[in-house]
Order: sequence, then structure tokens, then C-alpha cells
Amino acid sequence: MSSTYLTQDLHHLGIIAGVCKKINLIGQIDARITDTGRKVSVGQAVQAMVLNGLGFTGRATYLTPEFYESKPVDLLIGEGLEAGDLNSDSLGKALDYLHEAGITELFAAISVHALRTYGIDVRFAHLDTTAFSLQGEYEDGQHGAQDNVRDEAQVIRVTYGHSKDHRPDLKQAILGMICANRTSIPIYLGAISGNTSDKTSLPEIASLYLDQLSAEDETPILVADSALYTANTLAQHSDNQWVSRVPATINEAKDLLANTDQEAMRPSQRKGYFFYETTSSYGDVAQRWLLVLCEPRRKAALAGLEKRIQRERTTLDKAANKLQRHVFSCAQDAQKALQRFNKTYPFHTIIGQVTASQRYAQPGRPTENSATVTDWHLRLTITRDDQAIAQAQKPLGKYIIATNVRDEQTLPTEELLTLYKDQNCSVERGFRFLKDPMFFAHSFFLKKPSRIMALLMVMGLSLLIYALAEHHLRQQLLQNNQTIPDQKGKPTQQPTMRRVFQMFEGIHILIIHTDTFRQRLVTNVKEVHLQIAALLGEPILKFYTFDEMTL
Repeated sequence: MSSTYLTQDLHHLGIIAGVCKKINLIGQIDARITDTGRKVSVGQAVQAMVLNGLGFTGRATYLTPEFYESKPVDLLIGEGLEAGDLNSDSLGKALDYLHEAGITELFAAISVHALRTYGIDVRFAHLDTTAFSLQGEYEDGQHGAQDNVRDEAQVIRVTYGHSKDHRPDLKQAILGMICANRTSIPIYLGAISGNTSDKTSLPEIASLYLDQLSAEDETPILVADSALYTANTLAQHSDNQWVSRVPATINEAKDLLANTDQEAMRPSQRKGYFFYETTSSYGDVAQRWLLVLCEPRRKAALAGLEKRIQRERTTLDKAANKLQRHVFSCAQDAQKALQRFNKTYPFHTIIGQVTASQRYAQPGRPTENSATVTDWHLRLTITRDDQAIAQAQKPLGKYIIATNVRDEQTLPTEELLTLYKDQNCSVERGFRFLKDPMFFAHSFFLKKPSRIMALLMVMGLSLLIYALAEHHLRQQLLQNNQTIPDQKGKPTQQPTMRRVFQMFEGIHILIIHTDTFRQRLVTNVKEVHLQIAALLGEPILKFYTFDEMTL
């Protein structure tokens, strides 16, 4: 009896496909998009792109068929599908259907279903935006200078704007995203034109998110940076609970930052932090203000200020030497030059003395009748302005957090501080994930802004799948008092899914063909793989205990 053997790569893709199946990603999408008559449904195309993105191979989306050549496509996506079916034309048209369906509404529906499936309650909603810089030429389109994000049918403008990527030479699209609690689980997103400011987009996204909550949903506390903190926005969200950073440009904030010394502040449970509580009615909204001092941040800021002062002194000395060599025609000109010079250097005091000197008008040996002229000069004395430097030092390392949750039992001071710090652990961490060059970053070859919008949604879905798996695994490890090895082989209950994905490298599907049967089974599965799969639960476990035989 002859036999043939074939292997297919499974690796960590069973985890991704299992989470997709658990939240019914394909079904959730296809239920909201009219039957297209396609062999590859829109939901299947989206799941294919998610698997490709989370494969961390660095392949752009148009290389998806190449990615799937060695993968069990029927197991991961759907029966009857082959790698060649997942071509750029099929995926591109799927992006068109996603845009037509409304990416924001569709993502919100999928996210709500996923959170309910995993039993995750959203108490805090962290809100922020990021920009994706794009290569290539894009027409600016017909829309206004700043497009409203409320009209989902509208196509965003890929255009120039304030570049958070520090690439002002490139056009960009902006992604606004809200993540749940301390996690990077995205619960809402919107694609925004590249020239829209955060002060316009953040309040709009917050309103859209709150509008889509059902009556039985508990409204979370919104957490955002200072772009949310304007008088109009505070009035608009007076019925909602929020936490925001207060802009240091507000006069009331300037006074608090400059006139509150560390001696008046209380030490926090968080090492290196001190705080001072007060109240404010900025924007006619009663609120608590928490002035925070971070010692490590203050030390770094003080060192940076000292470098600025030293650079200023170096520049000042050169300029002063040049100015002292200059000859003025009158005392008034010298005095005016001194006044202009004094305004340029904030950290030093410059005392100038106007002096006069006589010289003969003509060169050569003077005679009794030789005329003389008066030259005017400046003699400068330069010292550090200790008072100005002390004033500049006062606000360093400090910032103000505001909230309209005035009941300290509902939101204790320590939790308020931690909550704002968690912004780095949630939505910003999600943005770093989305911009990983091994993720979708190379996929922005798309020339249609509508497809870019849809691809941003697919990227958000990929983050949702990744973050759900990571959150659930950590939760299960903690609840079951188990650990898995980290990169150094030490036990951990807080693994990243990137690390878990690395652990699953080398797992394959073995296909055995004989004259009488065909068998498929998983190979190279170790005890730690089964432990992780069991903690993640069905249907992930099924992918790694797979054994199928057909006659």
C-alpha cells in the first residue's frame, strides 16, 4: 500500500482562528452585509486578512495567497476554500463592502458581541488617536478642511496634517480608538481625515461611542488626554463621567502648577509620585483636580532645563562678543540694540553699559585741526537669572488630572492617578501594536481612501482578537494558579501573546494519503501547548488536538 505525506503550517494560527470562531467573526460580518454571491464571503475575507496580519510575517495584504500556500485554509477559514481564492481582487472588493456597510458601526457591533462572549465589563474607556503616514499620491477630494467623523458614508481625506509620526512630508490618515479598562481591547474605532485635530475628533468619537450604547449598558468613565478638555466639550459631556488631563495653558492650571510646592503635596502609594487635591469649576462644570508630581520625570526635566540654560549661555556669549565689537554711531542706537538683545535670552540677566570713545576721523598722523568722532560701544555683564530659572523649574514634572466624578468613594484619589497612568497600558499600547512593521504597516499600498478606512477597521479587528486572547489567557492563568515560561524560562502569569505565538512555532498539520484513507493530525504539540490551549478553551483546544480520518 503506497502512502504520501504532506505537511501544512499551523503554528499559532489555531489560536487566532479559534478566537475568531468563538466570537463568530465571520457570522457577525456576513449577517450585516447583503449576500454578494462571492465564493469567499466578506467575513471569510476579513478573517483571512486578520490571520495574515497576526501571522507577523511582514507580508502585505496583496501577498495573502502566498501566505496561505502552506496553511490549512479550510480549517482556518472555511471548507472549500484554497489559497488562490484569497487574492488581492477578492480582498479588495471585501474592503469595499466593509466601507459600504459602515466600518464604525460594524466594528462596534462585533466588539460588543465579543465582550459579552468573554464576559468583559467596561468600567473605563480610554480614548486617543494616532496617525498613519502613507506613501504615494492621494487626491485631497472635495470635502472641507476638517471632515466630520459622524457621517460614516463619507470618505476620509488622505492629506497633510499634524504628524504624530514626525513625518510632515507624508500625507496621513488618522485612526481614533477607544479601549476597555487597562487592556488594549478596542471597543470602538473611527477613521478620520488626516488634517483633523484631536480637539475636533476626540469629542466627536466620544459622543458617537456613547450614542451607540444601549439602555442596559452601563456608561463607562471616559479617559482621554487634554484634547478632550475644552469648555465646550465639558459642557457637552456634563451628563457623562470623564477623566482628562488639564492643558497647562489654562491660567488656573498655570497658577496651580507654579505655586504648589512639593511640601504641600502628599506622597502617593505609587513610588516617586506626590499629589495635591483641589476643586475647580472650569467651563462651569464642578470637578476635582489632582495635581501630580512625578519625581523621576521632574529630575529628567530639570536636567533638560539645565542643558537649555547652558546652551543659551554658550549662544549668549558668542552673540555678546559680537555685539561688544560693534560700533554704534550714537548712544541711542546702542541703547536700542541692548534692549533688543535683552529680550532674547530668558534665563540670563544682561547688564549693559554704553561707553564712548574718541578717535580721529581720518587715518594717518593727526594735526592740530584733525577732526574727531565719537564711537559708542556696549560693555555687557552676564549672570544667570536665578529668579527666572526658579520660576521655570516650578511646574516641571507636574501635571493636572481632572474629573467630574467628585465622589471619592466612587473614584478614589489613588485610583484616579492609576487610571490616567493606565492610558499608556491601553490605547497607546494598542497603537504601538498596530504600527509594528511586522503587522499591517506595509499594507498601505491601497490607493482608495475608502479601502484604507476599511483596512484600518481590519487592523482594529486584529488587535481585538489579539487582545482578547491575551486578556483571557492571563485571567485563566491567575484563576487557575498556573504559569507558563517567559522568554527567559521563568514562570509568568502575565505573558504577551507575541511570546505565546513564538512558543507555538513548529506545530504542523500532517496529511497522510493512502489507497484507502486520508488522515490529518496535528504534530509537534507539547504539554505546554496543550496547557495554553486548554486555558484558552474551545474552539482553540480543538485546533491542537485535531485528528481527522476520511475514507
